[in-house]
Amino acid sequence: MTVPRVLAASRWLNVLFADRAVAFGVLTRGWQSGAGVVTLVLIAKRFSPQVQGYYYTFASLLALQSVVELGLYVVLVNVASHQWASLRLDDKGRIVGDPHARSRLISLGRASFRWYAAVSALFVAGVGCAGFLFFSRASDIQLSWQGPWFTLVALTGMVLWALPFNSLLEGCNQVAAVQRFRFSQAILETTALWITILVGGGLWAAPAAAATKLLRDLYLLLIQYRRFFEPFFSSTHTVRINWKVDVWPMQWRLAISGLVNYLAFGLFSPVMFYYHGPAVAGRMGMTLAVVNAWQLIALSWVQPRVPQFGMLVANREFDRLDQIWFKTLRSSVAVAAVGGAMTWVAVYLLHLAEVPLVHRLLTPLPTGLFLVSMVLMQVSQCETAYLRAHREEPIVMMSVVSSMATGLLVWSFGSRFGPIGAAGGYLLVVMGIVIWETFIWLRCRSVWHAEGAPLI
Repeated sequence: MTVPRVLAASRWLNVLFADRAVAFGVLTRGWQSGAGVVTLVLIAKRFSPQVQGYYYTFASLLALQSVVELGLYVVLVNVASHQWASLRLDDKGRIVGDPHARSRLISLGRASFRWYAAVSALFVAGVGCAGFLFFSRASDIQLSWQGPWFTLVALTGMVLWALPFNSLLEGCNQVAAVQRFRFSQAILETTALWITILVGGGLWAAPAAAATKLLRDLYLLLIQYRRFFEPFFSSTHTVRINWKVDVWPMQWRLAISGLVNYLAFGLFSPVMFYYHGPAVAGRMGMTLAVVNAWQLIALSWVQPRVPQFGMLVANREFDRLDQIWFKTLRSSVAVAAVGGAMTWVAVYLLHLAEVPLVHRLLTPLPTGLFLVSMVLMQVSQCETAYLRAHREEPIVMMSVVSSMATGLLVWSFGSRFGPIGAAGGYLLVVMGIVIWETFIWLRCRSVWHAEGAPLI
């Protein structure tokens, strides 16, 4: 290979794998993508169409956790990153630096721990009962789903309880460690899932994966970062975070967004389950799992940068912020586009060859509509990360309107026309989201970064 080609390849690698955090993020998403293919094959071979429908509808109902926790984990990452601009870890893993910033960080953590303890209990009770009532309607299906459902809800509630600890670590710029943890967690979780499926565990596969995920969470918090979290349970703090000023203004907006986002993104499988039966719901769920896998891979270039975005905003390094953000945007959208194109071609060729297992997925047309939506949404995801780094949520009205429109179209078109109607309605809304949020991004960037503008 010639020297110019080597240099060109190096530049591309620098763009794609900017640091260890991004590299571990890509490894995690890469594992989830590759493992997802194995999981899809195992589910298609070992699950009946009805069991597949229950499996993916379980996942859709569990997404209600984003509603009950009111988006606090996103706020924690951004608020903690502003405090961490004056802090660091010493060689023993303890938090050192500005005592006021340290005290505010501890105050933030303690308040969030109490919040999530209450939210987790509410989630287990509320979602457990709601799911029981929903699935009980399918009385003609002779399937023992009650035990797996209630066990899965309880374990998911405990995983939800651990979420603020991970968010604090990420906000405190321990991104590489968090991404490495998620990589190992993904491997353990999918391995438990596969083993349970292979031994004939059926719907118990999901609780097995959730239990493994929880154990890895506990190891990170109680062993790996024990010294980091010690002051949150032992130290006194003289300066407290002002929840009404520092957290709530962003949180209530995210809470509304989380509620309406569930209506937008969590209804696909339940609507198919209710109107068209478990088999169609299973095809919808499996297709969305493939689409979401590529979205998660593309987000591997965005999520590790969020704490850095927040610190750059805190220090008013706006030129540097823009430079890193635009680079991140190009990389993540390119990955989403390439992945989407490859996926659609594969689905089309498999349907053309009439491979039996491909009939567990949706046909090429609705799959293509979902993939185009995924690529467009990546632009919106990047813009959202940029805006939230300023500890603001100016897209709340857009989120409410677009999510309600999505929920309405998915229910209306999906109930009448099935998966094609749901996918087409979703794409229409996504196109509007990208246009609307881009205008918001341009306006806020101009106002917030103006000379002499107060720091948010």
